[in-house]
Amino acid sequence: MFLYPQELTTDNAIGGGRVALAFEYDGRKFHGWQLQKSGVRSVEAELTKAVSRVADHPINLVCAGRTDTGVHASYQIAHFETHAVRNLRSWVMGINTALPFDIAVHWAGNTSEDFHARFSAVYRRYRYVIYNSPVRPGIQRGQVSWTFRELDAERMHEAAQSLVGEHDFSSFRAAGCQSRTPIRFLEQIKVTRKANFVVIDVQANAFLHHMVRNIAGALMAVGSGKQSLSWIHDILAAKDRTLAGVTAPPHGLYLVDVGYPDSYEIPPAECGPGFARPWFSVVDNSPVQPTHIHPKQKPVQMP
Repeated sequence: MFLYPQELTTDNAIGGGRVALAFEYDGRKFHGWQLQKSGVRSVEAELTKAVSRVADHPINLVCAGRTDTGVHASYQIAHFETHAVRNLRSWVMGINTALPFDIAVHWAGNTSEDFHARFSAVYRRYRYVIYNSPVRPGIQRGQVSWTFRELDAERMHEAAQSLVGEHDFSSFRAAGCQSRTPIRFLEQIKVTRKANFVVIDVQANAFLHHMVRNIAGALMAVGSGKQSLSWIHDILAAKDRTLAGVTAPPHGLYLVDVGYPDSYEIPPAECGPGFARPWFSVVDNSPVQPTHIHPKQKPVQMP
């Protein structure tokens, strides 16, 4: 999860103000991050309960980005306020003891009062993992997407480059998206093949609701030969969601990195998911610094 191993020390004091957490989760059995009606399982509900138990008082969590039902995170950040003071080991091990096995906290630390898990982030990075084989996956069902149609990853990568830059992404926006603007700056997108797996790696200042899954669905249509190389450019320019094809399934999607200014001292990520990490070089798995930072990156609606 982290670029460098984190030692769970007991000789520090964390708390008495704003605290940040870094954690991961398997989204298969969750109805997304956000609190739901009673009886519906969410990551926020489980983590809030566990952190409140260790803090010994009710807390409210704010996360870097709300993931949907079935979507995973190998690196997610949240913050909360507490008057409790614990050491790193007590926070991490205490919270994990109170959590179900499909969520794990890896780090906790003090941060400044102006830190905001969502609004202080300068970029988010996702990976969408597709198992490309005539036979569906068994062991990794729910951890990857699947298509039996042969995909040309190089063709997908070439088509995807028309998405790089600042654009109106209305064609890749869910109908129910609540963001005030469809404008986003997409920093980079890469499509690579690793044996039977095709991975879409995309980084932007922020994402619209279903934006990555809609991009993945469109690129799979190009990769299978159903659509032309110019189709991605054309539907982006059209600003019409009805032209962009199907939304790819959620279980291939992973939030793998969230970037913050160095002053906040949030530990860097080593991009996941864990089973895919060995496929990439150290450079590929390390944080990619954005080259386009401006005030519009902060007050945005997250997926």
